[in-house]
Amino acid sequence: MIAGLVILFFIFAGLYADVLWFDQLGFLSVLTTQWIASAVLFVVGFLGMAVPVWVSIQVAYRLRPVYAKLNSQVDRYQQVIEPLRRLAMYGIPALLGLFAGVAAATHWQTILMWLNRTEAGTTDPQFGFDVSFYLFDLPFYQSLLAFSSAVVLISALVALATSYLYGAIRITGREVFVAKAARVQIAVTAAIYLLLQGVSIWLDQYSTLTQANDLITGAGYTDVSATIPGRAILAGIAVFVAILFIVTAFIGRWRLPVIGTALLIVSSLLIGSLYPWVVQRFQVDPSAKTLEAPYIQRNIDLTRDAYGVADVEEIPYTATTEATPGALREDAETTANIRILDPALVSDAFAQLEQFKQYYQFPANLDVDRYTIDGKSQDTVVSVRDLDLGGLSSETWVNSSVVYTHGYGVVAAYGNQRSADGQPVFLESGIPTSGSLGEFEPRVYFGETSPTYSIVGAPEGTDPIELDYPSGEDGAQQTYTTFTGDGGPSLNGPFNKLIYALKFQSEQIFLANAVNDESQILYDRDPITRVQKVAPYLTLDSDPYPTVVDGRVKWVVDAYTTSASYPYSTAVSLSDAIADTETPEQPFALDNINYMRNSVKATVDAYDGSVTLYAWDEEDPLLQTWQKIFPSTVEPMSEMTGDMMSHVRYPADMFKVQRAVLGKYHVTDPGSFYSEDDAWTTPNDPVSPSTNTTLQPPYYLTMQMPGQDAPSYSLYSTFIPNASGETSRNVLTGYLAADADAGATDGERAEGYGKLRLLTLPNDITVPGPGQVQAKFNGDPTISAELNLLKQGQSSVLNGNLLTLPVGGGLLYVQPVYVQSTGETSYPLLQKVLVAFGDQIAFEDTLDNALNVLFGGESGANAGDTDVPAVETPAPGEAPVDGGTAPSTTTGDPATDAQIRSLLAEAKLAVTEKQAALTSGDFSAFGVADKKLNDAVAELLVLLDQQ
Repeated sequence: MIAGLVILFFIFAGLYADVLWFDQLGFLSVLTTQWIASAVLFVVGFLGMAVPVWVSIQVAYRLRPVYAKLNSQVDRYQQVIEPLRRLAMYGIPALLGLFAGVAAATHWQTILMWLNRTEAGTTDPQFGFDVSFYLFDLPFYQSLLAFSSAVVLISALVALATSYLYGAIRITGREVFVAKAARVQIAVTAAIYLLLQGVSIWLDQYSTLTQANDLITGAGYTDVSATIPGRAILAGIAVFVAILFIVTAFIGRWRLPVIGTALLIVSSLLIGSLYPWVVQRFQVDPSAKTLEAPYIQRNIDLTRDAYGVADVEEIPYTATTEATPGALREDAETTANIRILDPALVSDAFAQLEQFKQYYQFPANLDVDRYTIDGKSQDTVVSVRDLDLGGLSSETWVNSSVVYTHGYGVVAAYGNQRSADGQPVFLESGIPTSGSLGEFEPRVYFGETSPTYSIVGAPEGTDPIELDYPSGEDGAQQTYTTFTGDGGPSLNGPFNKLIYALKFQSEQIFLANAVNDESQILYDRDPITRVQKVAPYLTLDSDPYPTVVDGRVKWVVDAYTTSASYPYSTAVSLSDAIADTETPEQPFALDNINYMRNSVKATVDAYDGSVTLYAWDEEDPLLQTWQKIFPSTVEPMSEMTGDMMSHVRYPADMFKVQRAVLGKYHVTDPGSFYSEDDAWTTPNDPVSPSTNTTLQPPYYLTMQMPGQDAPSYSLYSTFIPNASGETSRNVLTGYLAADADAGATDGERAEGYGKLRLLTLPNDITVPGPGQVQAKFNGDPTISAELNLLKQGQSSVLNGNLLTLPVGGGLLYVQPVYVQSTGETSYPLLQKVLVAFGDQIAFEDTLDNALNVLFGGESGANAGDTDVPAVETPAPGEAPVDGGTAPSTTTGDPATDAQIRSLLAEAKLAVTEKQAALTSGDFSAFGVADKKLNDAVAELLVLLDQQ
């Protein structure tokens, strides 16, 4: 009993902690609704199974023959069971009811969605039902029938066992004797079971609209002509056989139901399997292209509708491959915004320049956002400076739970700029944070790598103990703070302390003097975890991103409503569709989906963890249904501020699913679709290793697509032919872009947001795909020679993201090239930029120079790195500006300083001479210049070593 009470108290502690967490966040109704629904369904499932089974056992036992003559074996069974009969009569139904209750409780979402269903306003083309029937009604009816069939079947089995054990059913040789009571019970139970099967078979007609066949998803010619009518006939036969069992209950003859059952089995083989096979084999296959055309059209139309690509604007794009002077003049704004900073490569640079202390960190892949700087939209690479407890030299409980509680600040760099030595140019940096983003709360208590839990807060007037940030010229001093928000459940009493001491298996929570009545405990701090808990019905995007909004750092999380029950829509594996170089496969509760909407934009405040859900697609029937289930948990889009609106974007995971669908479903002609003569696929990322190729991710860029009046923040991806082996050609066939800019008006989405534009390239023009362009870069002898120079001293060369832009009447490729030296503190520096247009390529120090070389000496537009800022050199003893780590050329000795400047100039001249010699093919001059460079570097090293 004591052990049981202890276990129950542990369970209670976990449940009560959940109540405190949800209540503090303002979403307690979400938890209680789940609990109540699960509890009610458990009771219904328990009673729904236990009562029929108990009744079945009781009827079989009470109506048993009193003087039945049992054989010796059955008699022994009865003697063994009889002492436990009462326990078994109640225990067996209770045990089965327990399992049934647990199974029923897991279907709370299906039941609540059916009870609160919302019409979609779209009808299926076969039966004319509203799509909501397939989204809400059919799954509920099928679950109910499956549960009922299991109950009836188990009831029949226990009735048979009881009747046999007590002599109501006796087997003597080849004869079977069935008592009247047992006959009636068994016949009625069988009739109920067959009636349920008849209803199930009838509903299976509608399931054909969501089942995949060899050609499409949905009912094809064979299904409409043979399968659907056949299932209606079989349902009628099942009901007829059920009636025969009822008749048997009265007349006592088993011949009719046995014959009927045999008829049902034979009919299911002939009508359910053989007849559809004959129709498919001898009628459809010889003329499939024409017979299946209307059903293919249904599949095309409803698949495009289910994934939100029905309104994609297809634009024929006759891309030129000739790079002529001035070709970029009309695309000057796009050219000025080309991002040359690769968020997947500059994390180490951010860490070396802006980490400051070992207990801070940056993620491996940074995020891309945009801010308005000096009246112009500026693409930026951003990240929060998050906490890393693994960097602590002494990770005691006090340090990890009370002192080191939060990260600090946002670091943002211009996407289209770099310093003279290849470092990022920051527009927001430093500790304390400063820059172009204005005043905002910089503390990050809720981040992607926050500790499991932290205890914050203290009475007013007490000395703060939470480390805020390092200060002083060398960062040796510390600034402390006290959390003042409402971010977690209160620890204002011994009972709450005990609850969380049990939850986190830490007695210090109960005993430590740092925990007081003003303390709060912060946990479940990852933005995705918080949103998923308060909205368990949503599927979340794999990449939440931070942004500075209304004076706060907020995480933005895109959320989707999904279903696998949309009629005539082809299913897509969500985990496969979103997997690429930057995103590994994710586990999803519902992976194979055939309907998807970006229905909710969620935000998580990085300081106090508050979660806000905004209804982004208010027409989505799934979201409307969930709003009925969890009222007042989702805010209308009208509550979103203009500042917040300016930082939401078209979600990447949604876009990836749509590009996977459009690879096949950009074809809207049934004949062409059937022939698969124009299927596309997403190209592999050209920088992924050949031994483990991954898809190229989509990229956010500010650019102007054909059909747009001005550049817009966009998300794009490319297509190549879907072929393999010798027929594979890495040439561009399409270019898909989504307008990702929602505007900056309070509660009002920009009209163009979410607009999909698909550039389709003609077959008679060959535009190289990303793989071909990367191969040309790698194989060019001039570029290879220059890359070998960059690799001197065991440095490595890293190719950045290969961007594709529709400018100059064609498609421009841009790839930054980074160089990273060996050493623990080294980081990639942007040194070169590769560009390609058609068959022409260029490789220069800046994007602006590369474009001018590519387009005959004058591109007609300036890139964002036209004026490369110099690295500011701090005075002796001062900390680097913006975290810069470039070595100072100032020693304090004027003569030495002058000598250093002279050697640097000599080295720079030697590099210029080497490049000129390499271009002209004069390898003798190349060797002379190379020796001059080495001598200058050697003298510099000797001179610097003396300081």
